[in-house]
Amino acid sequence: MSGLRSLPAFLIRCAEKIPCPCCDGELKVIGSRARGFIDDEGEKNIAYIRRLRCQSCSRVHHELPDFLVPYKRYSADCVEQILSSREESSTPADEATVNRWKRWVTENATYWLGCLTSIAVRYETGPVESPASSTQSAHQRLKQLVGVASGWLKWIVRQIVNANLWVHTRSAWIASASPC
Repeated sequence: MSGLRSLPAFLIRCAEKIPCPCCDGELKVIGSRARGFIDDEGEKNIAYIRRLRCQSCSRVHHELPDFLVPYKRYSADCVEQILSSREESSTPADEATVNRWKRWVTENATYWLGCLTSIAVRYETGPVESPASSTQSAHQRLKQLVGVASGWLKWIVRQIVNANLWVHTRSAWIASASPC
């Protein structure tokens, strides 16, 4: 724990009043927790994020800032740089991590397309059109749907997380399913 105290730290607080993504109930702050991350310059940082409990369904949520991706230890900007094939050499991540990120997007692109389509239908945000022909890969269709401008990964993550559709990592499910 002493190693965490020596790192630069940020307290994250949202000014918006966000409803529970599961039931639209009111969220109440019940504490905070440290969340480590590595920025695009390779510096380790700590963000103290708030823990919120829904007053209706009693589920606990964490207020994750948009510069973080759930279950990723690097900032969203760092991950996006690699996935966009921009400035690959400037990332602080090693080659094995970079390959995992690329595999992660390939494995999840079809699911993300489905989620974004479902969200558009649910909230009636406009006509839902098939982003491309079936000859394109899911990753290519995803790029066509959301674009490649800076911030595309943050946008996808925010939409899917706030709709309570983010897929948890396998290790998180195993850890929470094990008996105490």
